[in-house]
Amino acid sequence: MRSDAMKKGRQRAGHRSLLKALGLGNEEISRPIVGVAGSANSIVPGHIHLDSINRAVAEGLIAGGCTPVIFNTIAVCDGLTMGHSGMRYSLPSREIISYTVEIMVQAHALDGVVLVPNCDKIIPGMLMAAARLRLPAGLVSGGPMLAGVWGEERLDLVRVMEYAADENLSDAELMKMEELACPTAGCCSGLFTANSMNCLSEALGIALPGNGTMPAVDSGRLRLARETGKAVARMVLEGKTSVDIFSEKAFRNALAVDMAIGGSTNSLLHLPAIAREAGITLDLEEIDRICSQTPNLCKIAPSGGSKFHMEDLHRAGGIPAVLGELAEIGAVDLDVPTVAGKTLAELVGNSRSQDTRVIKTAKEPFSSRGGLAVLRGSLAPDGAVVKEAAMGDKMRSHRGPARVFDSEEDAVAAIRGKKIKRGEVVIIRYEGPKGGPGMREMLLPTATIAGMGLADEVLLVTDGRFSGGTRGGAVGHVSPEAAAGGPIAFVEEGDPVEINVDERRLDLLVDESELVKRRNLWKGGPRKELKGVLAVYQKLVGSASAGAVFLMEE
Repeated sequence: MRSDAMKKGRQRAGHRSLLKALGLGNEEISRPIVGVAGSANSIVPGHIHLDSINRAVAEGLIAGGCTPVIFNTIAVCDGLTMGHSGMRYSLPSREIISYTVEIMVQAHALDGVVLVPNCDKIIPGMLMAAARLRLPAGLVSGGPMLAGVWGEERLDLVRVMEYAADENLSDAELMKMEELACPTAGCCSGLFTANSMNCLSEALGIALPGNGTMPAVDSGRLRLARETGKAVARMVLEGKTSVDIFSEKAFRNALAVDMAIGGSTNSLLHLPAIAREAGITLDLEEIDRICSQTPNLCKIAPSGGSKFHMEDLHRAGGIPAVLGELAEIGAVDLDVPTVAGKTLAELVGNSRSQDTRVIKTAKEPFSSRGGLAVLRGSLAPDGAVVKEAAMGDKMRSHRGPARVFDSEEDAVAAIRGKKIKRGEVVIIRYEGPKGGPGMREMLLPTATIAGMGLADEVLLVTDGRFSGGTRGGAVGHVSPEAAAGGPIAFVEEGDPVEINVDERRLDLLVDESELVKRRNLWKGGPRKELKGVLAVYQKLVGSASAGAVFLMEE
């Protein structure tokens, strides 16, 4: 056992005395010691209940013959940080979380780890650590909250943000909506980033079936947590590790599921980052190839204005049903190991859609191509990402004059001030990984555009990123970013910008000779006085096209 380095032999008597100070006896100390990496706190709705999940995991580990030790890491709520400077800290928290889990596991020579996240950056941060540690590992999340109900409408965080921009809604009505929209603990109820990543954890095989879709308030989630603890205990005793699970096949399966469910664009930042820690390269070409070969089976809010939420996806069969449908057409390879000690094929079994309104069959999908698309062109030579499942048909092919803003705040002020006209292309730059720094999500401007009835009339293009709750014509991750001297830095007011999703194109229609002139006059963009973690992050972070990971010399 790795933990022998901490506890075995006469020379470790002092160490054992410290373990006994925790209330552990000799029998508990002699067992494998497994970390429960939680992220409970009382400010994030998706994490406020995670102490109960931690305890259930610990019970499962004990039942499996291990001794659990619980510790927590940080967790940022993207919804609460939206639209202000706090959002700059969200993406950097992913790297910090991965390092905190690594530090706790390595410093205490733990024999394995069970990850207990729930929201946007916590899930990929913990999975990055699991891939890097190459130890027995599994994941169980806190699950999605239930959708709110307002008359005939289903509510979530994003709908409230959109309605806030609707001048026809009274303050009293808006207050009633905000009271109803988030009725339970859990991560936000639509297929936003958190739920996307929790679903993809199932497809990767690192989480048990139901992890991504079972509501937070379902008692089955405590059973799922205990079973995950037992599963990781088996891995420890059998000598299995995350390396056995994180294979190239597993990541291709996850990408296929991502395309099938129409997940968040943020998953195209996170999956490459996790894969990189496992020694696997996922580039945008591979992602787009899988997208073009995988049908879109689900439209869960915010896609297409759908009324369906995660609880509906769960009732329709969840991710096992999606995998079963994809397996029918050979879009996934289920002969891969999982945390359960069974293959993914054994876990999925004969699962198929139980409600074709929510999960289409692979033979009759919503569309033959996946829910995300990678665009390239003169405005994004290294790529950009769009959630095509959540955009209207009018925006799939559009040409319009650029309206250029060097920050999210300036763009939102213009949108709210009704200075953006139908047909225009809003450019928000210097919000990329380095330029932000932190690559802020642009849910506030897109929600404001949607709330003003312009989701099918205005295209928004940014080197920042979007919430999984974004809908409409929204293109993010433009690379190279403005701060790195990408073409988006040289766009001027009125320049024609063209998108063609079917052709996977995003172009700035300006002569190259003119762009050369502008490049020669470029001063490097706005200067920002930085200190602390943002200053460190800006120095180390790489391009969004490669997952916005830290680029440190090996």
